[in-house]
Order: sequence, then C-alpha cells, then structure tokens
Amino acid sequence: MATISSIHIKPCNIASSEAHNRRTPEYLRNIGESKIYIVPELSAENEQWINPAFGHDDLRIHYDNIKRMVKEKTGRAMQEKERERKGRNGKIIKVAGCSPIREGVLLIKPDTTMDDVLCFGEECQKRWGITPLQIFLHKDEGHWLSGEPDAEDRESFRMGDRWFKPNYHAHIVFDWMSHETGKSRKLNDEDMTQMQTLLSDILSMQRGQSKAESRKEHLERNDFIIEKQKTELQHIDEAKRHKEQQISLAKQELRQVKSEIRTDKLKSVATDAATAIASGVGSLFGSGKLKELERTNEDLHQEIDERDKDIDTLKIQMQQMQEQHDKQIRNLQGIHNQELEAKDREISRLNALLEKAFKWFPMLKEMLRMEKLCAVIGFTKDMIDCLLTKKDAIQCNGKIYSEEHRRKFEIKNDIFKVEKNPTDDSKLVLTINRQPISEWFKEQVEKLRQGLRSTTEDPRKSRGFRM
Repeated sequence: MATISSIHIKPCNIASSEAHNRRTPEYLRNIGESKIYIVPELSAENEQWINPAFGHDDLRIHYDNIKRMVKEKTGRAMQEKERERKGRNGKIIKVAGCSPIREGVLLIKPDTTMDDVLCFGEECQKRWGITPLQIFLHKDEGHWLSGEPDAEDRESFRMGDRWFKPNYHAHIVFDWMSHETGKSRKLNDEDMTQMQTLLSDILSMQRGQSKAESRKEHLERNDFIIEKQKTELQHIDEAKRHKEQQISLAKQELRQVKSEIRTDKLKSVATDAATAIASGVGSLFGSGKLKELERTNEDLHQEIDERDKDIDTLKIQMQQMQEQHDKQIRNLQGIHNQELEAKDREISRLNALLEKAFKWFPMLKEMLRMEKLCAVIGFTKDMIDCLLTKKDAIQCNGKIYSEEHRRKFEIKNDIFKVEKNPTDDSKLVLTINRQPISEWFKEQVEKLRQGLRSTTEDPRKSRGFRM
C-alpha cells in the first residue's frame, strides 16, 4: 500500500521542538509511558540538517534576531501574543500573534533521503519565501504490534520477540518572515494545497487514494464473511449493553419502590398506634373519628399490597428480558460458528486443490513466486501478464523497489525477462539485462556506498550537518 503524503504546519514551540527533534538526554528521560515509543537502538538512523547560512543552530538566538529585525524594519515591536481590536462595525476582532518560526511535520517513506526533504524545503523558499532552518528525519518512532503484521505490511519488522510498526516522518523548521519588509509571509488555502501537491511530487508519494486503490468494494468471499461476522458480533455487544442498561434501570426502580414501601410501612405502624389510642378514647369523642382512621389504615394496607404486586410483576419482566437476551446471543453465536465451520471447510477444499495443482504443474509454485516478486518490485498487472503468460521480455524506465534493501533504484531502458534458472531447471529467475535481479540490486547498493564514501571524503560536497 502506497504511503499517503501529509504535512501539518503549526507555530514552533522552540523549547519542546528542539528537545524532541535532537533527542536530548533529558527529553528521553522524561518522555514517560505512552502508546508512542522511541526506540534508542534505531536512533542512529536519524538524520539532521542545519541551514549553514544562519551561522548557528539555536532557534532561540534566531528568534531574538527576528525580533530585532522586525523592530528595525517596521519601527514597531513584534506582536508575539494574541490581541483584540475593535473593527469598523464596533465588533471585537481577535488578532493572532506573530509566529515567525513555524514547524512542519511530514510523513516520509523508509527510503526518503535528506536530499529529498531538503529539495522540498528549497522549493518552498523559491515559491513562498519561507526559509528552511532545520530538518530532522526520524526513523526511531512508532508503536509495538500486539501480534504479527498483516501480509501487505512491508514496513513493520521484528525486534527481539515483538513486531515494531515504524512511523517514518520528518520535521522541517521554517523562518516564516520576510527579512526585507519585516512582515510575516501570508499563505492562503490555495498555497497550502499547492504545498501538499509539491510534497507528494518530490517524495514520489500518493496524494490521495481512489476506491479502486483502496479495494473496499472488491472484497473476496471469505473476507466478506469475516467482515460480516465482525459486524454481527458488534451488534451482539451493543444489544448486550442495551439489555444490561435496561436491567440496571429496572433494579434502580426496584430499589426506589422498596424504599417507598419501607416509608409506607412506617406510616402504617404509626396509623395503627393512632387507631389504638383513638379506640381508647373513642367513648369520649364518639365513633365517627375512629371509623375514619380505620378506613385510612385499610387504604394504606391496600396500597402496600398493590406495590408488592408491581414488584413481583417487575421481577418477572426482568427475568423474561434476561432469558430472551441469552437466547438471542446463543442463536447468533450458533450462526457465527456455522459460518466459521463452512469457511474452514472451503479453505480445506481449496488447499487440497492447490496441492493437486502443484503436483500436476510443478512450475506453478515458481510462477506464483515470480508473480509476487514482480508485484513487490512495482510491475503492473499487464506487465506481469506479459512476463509470465506471454513469456515476453519488457523494457522499462522509472524506479523499481527492492524488499531486501528497502529502497527504490533507478532504471532506464532496461530489459526484464523471466527465465529458467541456469543451475536448476525446476526454478525460475527474473533477470534484468540477462543478469539475475538479486545480483543487480547488490551491484546498485555497492555503487551507492561508493558514492557515499566519495562524498564523505570531499567536504565541499556536503550540504549542512548530518547525524
């Protein structure tokens, strides 16, 4: 899956930015536990570039120099904080403070080089006048996977007994000021859109993804069944949570009813006592008041009986709801198990057919291996069909990817062909200009190493500082 280009630019927090980008010891000590990890063993692969035109690498010094420059050019102090002013219509308008130094975080690929990102920064300076001050390539961040990565995941790798998913990205710190006028550069939405397109072009990354590329509408049958089962299980969980919520509300109502009953019983006891007292003095005041108290007492006992019946009815309803819920879960789990068994039987049948095909057609396994290799290298479906089905040679220009070396290599008018292995007739080999592709990759890597050694020996070819 192609990596999608992305860049996010925000005001640069000088203190935290430099500590994070440079991986200072204090920063690493205080980073704490989180889902994002920095693996010190990978930090040696990080790179940094400092603009040599500014004579120093301290952002605080550069920030103070910008403040003095703004004062000299405009005659006013640089507005660092957000402020409010009244508009012509009398409404209060918030004016953001100046952000003379801004930082962009951009996604990169494993084979992205410092020269690639520097080329992007220089092009931004030409188009919009924003000057790159610092560039940092971080290849030591990411997160640990709970298990093995997916088959299409070509970036994750094993470290010890765990798999690590890297988050390859770069930080580019810009001077956002015009040093001729002392004012901040103004970039609108169209400029930021063009910047996104520029980044994807320079880094050879995908700017967006169509439905055809995402393959969301072309799931295989077994994958569709699995997705359907996951959806059903989610529905089961949601139904279970709903039932549990209903039961919780019913229990709450039951507790409230019981509390009211206790209050009613206390009232009943008080009423009985009052009746006994009234009966003792009934001869003094007559029987009318006593009969009224007796009726009130009977009404209270009747109300308590009705409440007891409501409680019994509520308990029965709660039991019925729980039984119905358990039955629904058992039915859905039964359907889920049946579909899983059918899926396993289908997979077993297909595996048996595949084993027979390998026996009847000994070269089939080699053809599948060649198809996978060609797809990894970057060949299209038509190109693979031409190589394997038509057994023709193809001539290509552009870049091809090496999974072993995790980078792309330039090709120009090179001839590719699938041929029989000269040392083993039962094997196939992909050749480039009649040379096995693995040997060609090794030669290209050795040429790159020689080029790097020659660049290191000649300091005039260096572009800034590297780590």
